[in-house]
Amino acid sequence: MDEMMKLAANYGFPMVVAGYLLVRMEPLIKDLQKSITLLTMVVARQSDIDVDNMRHFIDGTG
Repeated sequence: MDEMMKLAANYGFPMVVAGYLLVRMEPLIKDLQKSITLLTMVVARQSDIDVDNMRHFIDGTG
């Protein structure tokens, strides 16, 4: 029982912090993904790359 308390003390706090940060950062990560996708489309248009063809790569179907 004492060993279980030590494991909870040593690993429980980092797991809780990691879970909290993951939940907090998820919307930011999704916004960054949208920005990267938009920038990819802009660069594709400026480089005269077929945007419809780029969408297949972005969606993961190409």
